[in-house]
Amino acid sequence: MNNMVCIVLGGGKGTRLLPLTAERSKPAVPLAGKYRLIDIPISNCINSGIRKIYLLTQFNSVSLHRHIRQTYSFDPFNGGFVEILAAQQTNEGTDWYQGTADAVRKQLRYLQQPGVDYVLILSGDQLYHMDFRQMLETHRKNGADVTIAGLPVPEEQTAGFGIMRVNDTGRVEGFLEKPKSEKELKMVYTDPHWIDERGIESQGRSYIASMGIYLFNRSTLVDLLEKTSYEDFGKEVFPMAIRARKVQLHLFDGYWEDIGTIKAFYDANLALSSPNPPFALNLPDSPIYTRPRFLPPTRIEGATILRSMIADGCTIDAAAVIKNSSIGLRSNIGANAQIKDSILMGSDYFAHDVRANYQAGQPELGIGEGTIIERAIVDKNCAIGKNCVIKLPLDFPENGERGPLVVRDGIIVVPRGTVLPDGWKF
Repeated sequence: MNNMVCIVLGGGKGTRLLPLTAERSKPAVPLAGKYRLIDIPISNCINSGIRKIYLLTQFNSVSLHRHIRQTYSFDPFNGGFVEILAAQQTNEGTDWYQGTADAVRKQLRYLQQPGVDYVLILSGDQLYHMDFRQMLETHRKNGADVTIAGLPVPEEQTAGFGIMRVNDTGRVEGFLEKPKSEKELKMVYTDPHWIDERGIESQGRSYIASMGIYLFNRSTLVDLLEKTSYEDFGKEVFPMAIRARKVQLHLFDGYWEDIGTIKAFYDANLALSSPNPPFALNLPDSPIYTRPRFLPPTRIEGATILRSMIADGCTIDAAAVIKNSSIGLRSNIGANAQIKDSILMGSDYFAHDVRANYQAGQPELGIGEGTIIERAIVDKNCAIGKNCVIKLPLDFPENGERGPLVVRDGIIVVPRGTVLPDGWKF
């Protein structure tokens, strides 16, 4: 894998994840209490033997840059790196990235250095485990110019994906973005028996969805980008490559989730708290790397905790009840508080470290005693007072606002740094 370079796309404005992306980029959004989304693709690269990783960033990228700098430092003997390539003015251009392909085009000089034969393109906001060595094997065995990872999906899910049509050898011959009509679905139908023959149980799935994971021969990628002005990989570069180059399918059948909306983010996080999570965080051969914080163990005093994840450095007081939830770093949960079906992202510092900064009568960082939180995402550094109720009324619409809180897809989101006084009720 030494002659492969990976480019991780840092994402656009992330408007569908607002307000979580109001002050941070999508890949910097916290995950499972202690990670960030960007840790997933980078960990997959490291576990696959890829040591040359570029991260393309543009929007709200300060916290993302800080996390990368504090997390990924390779020793000088293996030549590895995770480099940040932010949008910048150069002699060749002064505008920002105009899309995924345009972002890579503006950084081609880093791919044209000696010793690079393959370029892997990944998204920074997907949740999955993948060994890219297997993808490279598929690519080389079939003499492909481009290889794309594909996931079998049932018909009812096709409207949310780009669907590929492949021939008997696995060569991609067609591509339709989010097909809906019966005619369009027929054009990209894949015989389930073909999927079964490749060691993957089709289980009623007869369509192959693009995962947005591309492996290019470097010469092919450079040629495609230099000879066109296309701005997007999925909608423009990839369909053109199908017409002009040999594009091969790498079939994948594991958990994969695109964290593009509040609902997807909420569901993926809570699924990690289940007894048999679809995405494992404890695989010994495929660890998820993140920043080492050297925090103390969590202290729990007589609380009831069911089907939940508790990160380091938390304090959970007597008679608190936590059910089906994810509790982030340095969370402070008061006595008799009730947290259900919720995600608490925690804090960047301990409450006692910033106590002097609070105004008289203002609640401290964390969740006050007697407070009830249900079906909510509480972003970092929030101070929620005693006996508050953060629970969606039955008659409240799926999208709306109340005070500083936002409702998206029927989920309450408490924005970063929100302060709610004692007794506040939704």
